[in-house]
Amino acid sequence: MNPPMTLPGVLTAGICIGLRLSGLVLFAPGFSNPAVPMRTKAALVVTGSVLLWPVVPLPSMEFGAVGWVGVVLNEAMVGMLVGMLLNFLFDAALFAGQVVGMQMGFSLATMMDPQSQADSPVLSIFYQTIVLLIFLSLDVHHWLLRALVSSFRYLPAGQPVLTHLRAGAILHMAGSIWVLGLQIAAPALLATVVADFVLAFLGKASPQLPVLFIGLSIKSVLGMLLTIVAMAAWPRFFALHFASAIRWSEQILHLAG
Repeated sequence: MNPPMTLPGVLTAGICIGLRLSGLVLFAPGFSNPAVPMRTKAALVVTGSVLLWPVVPLPSMEFGAVGWVGVVLNEAMVGMLVGMLLNFLFDAALFAGQVVGMQMGFSLATMMDPQSQADSPVLSIFYQTIVLLIFLSLDVHHWLLRALVSSFRYLPAGQPVLTHLRAGAILHMAGSIWVLGLQIAAPALLATVVADFVLAFLGKASPQLPVLFIGLSIKSVLGMLLTIVAMAAWPRFFALHFASAIRWSEQILHLAG
């Protein structure tokens, strides 16, 4: 049941909902993009809080000054957790782009990444952009909002979030970035590694052959062709992993505190 229609009750409910939404907006893919103005993010949080207040179950709560500090941290951390696990998939795409770009000879070409505001290899930004388009086309941002609303039912406002079990589960998910990144990069990576071996044998067999001059061109073309072919399977691949990340976030929040 929601708090009674009193000013303290309405403010408490609005703050708890707004804090969870704020954590999601600050860390979730798409929402956290620096290209989105802060006023737009603030308007989204306020509008979402108003719309969710009648449907989100919030118990009556009274906190002191110290208690409110814990509430602010815990509620923001719930939204951060839900969004951060999905961001791990974008980090995996960034890692895959760096690995493949190095193999294809693109590691020297960098540009400003709008997500991290840092210089990143061109192929990494390309990979992240494709994943973001898949994210939006699959309406995963709607899945995120539904998961956040559901969290109020099994994790009431004011409960501690960052426990030992939850921290271990988050680290386990963070470790999967490397495995997932290698899976994304595997087709182009394997093709360019095989091309390296073939060119090395050709260089040994025919020293007059300008392997160093033609090697980068062959690896670049081969890597791009394999990347284009592999991208045909990316929507299904990332749909499964997006759903898995949201499911994992709910399981982590379900862990006993």
